[in-house]
Amino acid sequence: RACALPQKAKAAPLPEEELKEPLPPHWRCYMSPQGRKYYVNTANNETTWERPSSLPGTPKTPQRHKNSLPQGTYCPNVNCVTFPLLSCLSEQQLLKPDEWSYCDYFWADRKDTQGNSALTGFEVLLQKQLKGKHMQKEMAEFIRERIKIEEEYAKSLSRLSQCPLGGHEEGTLGEAWAQLKKSLADEAEVHIKFSSKLQSEVEKPFLTFRENFKKDMKRLDHHISDLRKQLVGRFTSVEKARKALAERQKELELKTQQMDIKVNNSKMEEDIKKARRKSTQAGDELMRCVDLYNQSQSKWFEEMVTTSLELERLEVERVEMVRQHLCQYTTLRHETDMFNQSTMEPVDKLLQCVDPMQDRERWVRENKTGEVRPVNLEI
Repeated sequence: RACALPQKAKAAPLPEEELKEPLPPHWRCYMSPQGRKYYVNTANNETTWERPSSLPGTPKTPQRHKNSLPQGTYCPNVNCVTFPLLSCLSEQQLLKPDEWSYCDYFWADRKDTQGNSALTGFEVLLQKQLKGKHMQKEMAEFIRERIKIEEEYAKSLSRLSQCPLGGHEEGTLGEAWAQLKKSLADEAEVHIKFSSKLQSEVEKPFLTFRENFKKDMKRLDHHISDLRKQLVGRFTSVEKARKALAERQKELELKTQQMDIKVNNSKMEEDIKKARRKSTQAGDELMRCVDLYNQSQSKWFEEMVTTSLELERLEVERVEMVRQHLCQYTTLRHETDMFNQSTMEPVDKLLQCVDPMQDRERWVRENKTGEVRPVNLEI
């Protein structure tokens, strides 16, 4: 190669013991007048400023991907998601420290008893949302049963108020007895109103809150799943390109060994050039696949953060909605039965203590799948 190197005759080879490790066959190290080392292949007079490796003409420290196969530089990969090396974990900080946020603790997959991936972290979050929706439905069913009790009780009171028993009592006592029976009818009316308000102000909101919730969750699930599938496809391409590069390098090494046996073979030299060119192309393809993979993982990462924060917001909103309508239930109960307020006081106190943040922390502690976030695949 034309590298503007000094003539070999003007410099003496450096002693072999000065080299860190033996050079490949036919290679010698020289020092230029400016004090810079350069290397000469005595078999074909090829020269280079960079120390050659075991492949003639290939620098010891090649470009980032030219003719080089990754050697232990992959970060740990779990189901096609690339995580940082253990030595790099200390560099990661939580996205939302001290908040036990969904976006910090559900990056890994949940394992089954055999150690196989059973659910992705996002699917765990979705299950939490769907469970909340189901609990909301069960609460509505509970209130419906309570309404039935009130309606049946009101009907019974109304029937009893019309009972003729004691109706022939006379005088002031008869008037008092008639008023007592009328009070039953009035009480029945109160319970009818109570059941009606329970239906409109508690049961109905529970049933109608986010009617399209399941469809929305399915849409989010498909979106994240599609991104994950794309990530798997891109990682498969990386592995395919990596194997192709290994094959090209093996082919280049084989031709180089044959060249060592057959000196000054012009056809063999041309074959080596072609093999080296194919190896370089394979390296380029590998880096292209890695770049596409990293783009997909970055997109998946961004959507995971955005969507998990949205799920977090929805859960806080749901808890607050349920709390408010249960408070409305206790208020209606107070208005209906002033004599049994003591039974509602403990409920009121507990409702005032409802804390979605505390609930989230407890749930995240029990269900988190992994707080180590993915990183770019590097070669």
